[in-house]
Amino acid sequence: SVLAYVGLGAIPIAVIAGIMILAQWYFSDKIVLWSTGAKIVSREQFPELHDLVERIVARNNLPKPRIAVINTKMPNAFATGKTPKSSIVTVTTGLMDQLETEELEGVIAHELSHIKNRDGLVLTLASLFSTIAWYLMQSSLYGGMYGGYGRRRDGGGGMLLVLLVAIITWFVSFLMIRAISRYREFVADRDGALMTGKPSKLASALLKISGTMKRIPTQDLRQMEGMNAFFIIPALSGSSFANLFSTHPPVDQRVKKLLEMEAAMS
Repeated sequence: SVLAYVGLGAIPIAVIAGIMILAQWYFSDKIVLWSTGAKIVSREQFPELHDLVERIVARNNLPKPRIAVINTKMPNAFATGKTPKSSIVTVTTGLMDQLETEELEGVIAHELSHIKNRDGLVLTLASLFSTIAWYLMQSSLYGGMYGGYGRRRDGGGGMLLVLLVAIITWFVSFLMIRAISRYREFVADRDGALMTGKPSKLASALLKISGTMKRIPTQDLRQMEGMNAFFIIPALSGSSFANLFSTHPPVDQRVKKLLEMEAAMS
């Protein structure tokens, strides 16, 4: 909106918006490590964690990601990175303390599935188009508002229409991105379970993580709320209506699908 105010056209605004989002994706690993306090760890520091990751990637012919750890009691995990070869899988100390080995294996396989399927790029591209559309709408709006008194007086109805279209465009795009994100979580659950061959262990891990998160004080969870889109389970979850705006499906739905998958594999 500021760029539109100073008079830049719609195309430069779209280009700049696109560059900003792509830069955020390109530097996502560095941004996430910095914002969460995660530290890349060596085999000497966490040998069992490295062994576990290496077993999964060896069985599934995947490149080994870098491994990072966050020192917090909150049990969670996430993956980030531009490509499978430059990716990072991050787990918290709380997750390692609470889960059994096979459950932790299921969580890490879920995160490796996100990397394999390039979900970060998928969501970046989805956000790219919606953001460009938003800025283009804003440029039209501000172009009308600051285009002269006569234009403002004669085009008030048009400006309101542009504003309405901008709001609808953003809202629909917002819901679509959230829906894509929820779908990708289901896919990562399925693919992660196929990597390990133990869907019930991932289901058990999800229940443990969810149960622990509910007991953590809200003020502590809010410190990590900005990372919800990355976590295997959001730091904060809302009501059933709020699920429409969530980046993740409800845990009970995910567990149900995993247990059905386990039964089908038996």
